[in-house]
Amino acid sequence: MNMTDPLHLASFLHNSAVQTALWIGALAAILNGSMGIFTVLRQHSFAGHALGDGSSAGGAVAIFLGSAALWGFLGMAWLAALAMGALGLRRARERDLATGVVLGATLGISALFLYLDVSSTQASGATVEVMFGSIFALDPQLLWPTIILVGVAIALIVLLYRPLLLIAANPDLGRAAGLPVRRLELLYLLLLGTAAALSALSIGVILATALLLGPAASALRLTRRPWQSFLYAQGIALTAVLGGIYLAFMSYYWSGGASWPVSFFVVLLILLLYLASAALASRRRAKH
Repeated sequence: MNMTDPLHLASFLHNSAVQTALWIGALAAILNGSMGIFTVLRQHSFAGHALGDGSSAGGAVAIFLGSAALWGFLGMAWLAALAMGALGLRRARERDLATGVVLGATLGISALFLYLDVSSTQASGATVEVMFGSIFALDPQLLWPTIILVGVAIALIVLLYRPLLLIAANPDLGRAAGLPVRRLELLYLLLLGTAAALSALSIGVILATALLLGPAASALRLTRRPWQSFLYAQGIALTAVLGGIYLAFMSYYWSGGASWPVSFFVVLLILLLYLASAALASRRRAKH
């Protein structure tokens, strides 16, 4: 099968489900690329993982209640972020303990409602939808709420870029500079929860961390300038998500009518781009 067949490209570009997936996927990529930089700099990947996995409880509850999964993912991610902030923010050990407690609690809720989804509502695809995403099945009505969410999040990141970057590098310096570190920490966790929820909605909770951390880790290998790292991370995340959607759609034609998961292709592209960035960074060091 020729992947550049104009008939297939036309069907890809004009398919309404694909258009919704492209828009929401792109928005999730932009936010995750941005928040991933702060998360990697803070060495806070466990929190990102916990918020992504923890949001599964909200997705399971939303499916059980028959509402849009976005609000479930988002609501539980925000609750988990607030709980993590309340339980411990100051010391690394406190943060890890709080993160572990919240992760365990939310996974327990997720297991309960996924069981109820299957046993009570006969929603047999609920587990797959929550764990691996269903980006081609997203309701087009979710597009504008997602645009608003990401727009507000990016605006906050731009406005508070320097304070957020400072407390990511060294919270003690932030306190010495008179910054409201605790409030900024809570805001960071809420923004991280938003990014994790959108990632979980797009590619599933199991693989959500890859979209948050992979592009950021690649970008930080390529440049030492913070503002450039944000642009690189966003570009890498966009390439992985949009490329993954394209490959998943086209896999229908080369695999005999059974499309492969979007999440597989997104994570594969993130891995390949990370390896490419590592090789490029190594070549640069060798030249110097």
